[in-house]
Amino acid sequence: MMDSRVHSAQVVGEAIAAAARPPEVWLQMSTATVYAHRFDAPNDEATGVIGGTESGVPDYWAYSVEIAKNWERAQEQAETPHTRKVALRSAMVMSPDRGGVFDVLLRLARLGLGGAVAGGGQYVSWIHDRDFVRAVEFLVERDDIAGPVNLAAPAPLPHRGFMRALRAAWGVPLGLPATAWMAELGAFALRTDTELLLKSRRVVPGRLLDAGFAFDFGGWPEAADDLVRRLRGARG
Repeated sequence: MMDSRVHSAQVVGEAIAAAARPPEVWLQMSTATVYAHRFDAPNDEATGVIGGTESGVPDYWAYSVEIAKNWERAQEQAETPHTRKVALRSAMVMSPDRGGVFDVLLRLARLGLGGAVAGGGQYVSWIHDRDFVRAVEFLVERDDIAGPVNLAAPAPLPHRGFMRALRAAWGVPLGLPATAWMAELGAFALRTDTELLLKSRRVVPGRLLDAGFAFDFGGWPEAADDLVRRLRGARG
């Protein structure tokens, strides 16, 4: 995972440096998991705490942070003086497409397993897929913005409230709670990672909001309703 991200960024940087007509902007994916697991305050680009040194969290969470840091560093260190560089620190992108994170979480809810995990106090940061696309287009046009930018809705919420709104959108009245070890089993069955469920990603889009970007889906209940409506429409 490290090599695939870092080496690809280095190759892109070398290609831009060698180009006779380099692009005006280089948007590179990153991840909001670069921030620390925390409950006390939101992480924006200016004051957010970079993770990797928290106590009491799995070692592989720190490795995820190292991947993100090295990924961004490869872009930052590329010699591309004529190209603006933006690192997209994206939260979980919620779309109705099969196999995405929304699909995984909705399956849990539909199976009656959409209750709070490990108490449900951990924050979920997310962004609606259409706001993600709009934010990317916004950043392409805004030549005054460079460096890391958080792509996340402005209202992260605790996991218990996130799953409650998801159940309500689908019409599932109850969801069984789960302990951390039960989440491990569920994540294995769904071929996903418990970091998705357990890490508190309290990330907010400071730079986007300061630049005047307006979210169409700033709150999770409205976003979940829209995603469920689109999913049901696609399935006929």
